[in-house]
Amino acid sequence: MTVLVTGAGLIGTSFAREAVARGEKIVFFDPEPRADFVDFKLGSGRATLVRGDVRDLPALIAAVREHEAHTIVHTAGLIGGRVEQSINLAFDINLGGTRNVAECVRLCGVKRLVHISTFGVYDTRRATGASIDETFPRGAGRGYGNLKAAKELLLEAYANAHGFELLMLRPANVFGFGHFWAGSSGGAKMQALLEAGLDGVKARITSAETMANEYVYARDMGRAVDFAVTVPLPERTIFNIGNGYVTPFADVVASVARLLPGLDYEVLPGQAPKSKHAHLDISAAREHLGWSPAFDMDAGFADYLAEIRAARASRA
Repeated sequence: MTVLVTGAGLIGTSFAREAVARGEKIVFFDPEPRADFVDFKLGSGRATLVRGDVRDLPALIAAVREHEAHTIVHTAGLIGGRVEQSINLAFDINLGGTRNVAECVRLCGVKRLVHISTFGVYDTRRATGASIDETFPRGAGRGYGNLKAAKELLLEAYANAHGFELLMLRPANVFGFGHFWAGSSGGAKMQALLEAGLDGVKARITSAETMANEYVYARDMGRAVDFAVTVPLPERTIFNIGNGYVTPFADVVASVARLLPGLDYEVLPGQAPKSKHAHLDISAAREHLGWSPAFDMDAGFADYLAEIRAARASRA
């Protein structure tokens, strides 16, 4: 059995580790697949890399048909600040690319589509309680979250019209060893702190990234995607994926410093941080996917640091 994954980044490779371990064939469809990164994450030659852009529907169809993919995991797209830099380009990649994925599923008879959305779809300008469940209103007024909300609505329409299985995951800020090409400033912040502490240099963190936020470690995210790929179609099909609590920036720094006591950093002036105040309700993922996080912040950072060290050793 084969799963095609759009995007060979942190979430896609974290899922692929789980899938390869149970004997699944993985095909990455990515405009600039980093073979060294994929090989480090999975082991040499354990995935097929296809150079392609989700804006190119014929190429996407050809890849699905050539490799006989029965499931697509859709992670590809621009993230965060890269969307704000050019909403027009992000519209083409994020929304147009998602339309092409849905068309490919329809035309090729793919059984299941797992779409990676974001907790950024929620309109947190509205009053919230202590937690946010999957019924909370979508559309937060910024390019990234609004395009993600539009992608969800588009895919819901396609699935209802054409009868394929659709599951959508809304992760908190995913952190883990990656390359962050798509624009995850939150993920890049975490890696900057670890690498600075490891190298004995000062990390430079933008003021916007000092917000309190909810996180989920990449290995936990990979497990969640794998469950979404493999479980019988559940009654609920949209799931929050997070740690279930908001972590202040000071606690992030303290967690890294427990591993690397020499950690030093400075906050660069700029945009004021916009902290999260409500955490994700992850009870639906527990009930319907059988998933819950295995890593708290300390355990996630310990595993993350070991992976950075392993990556450096592999390049030595």
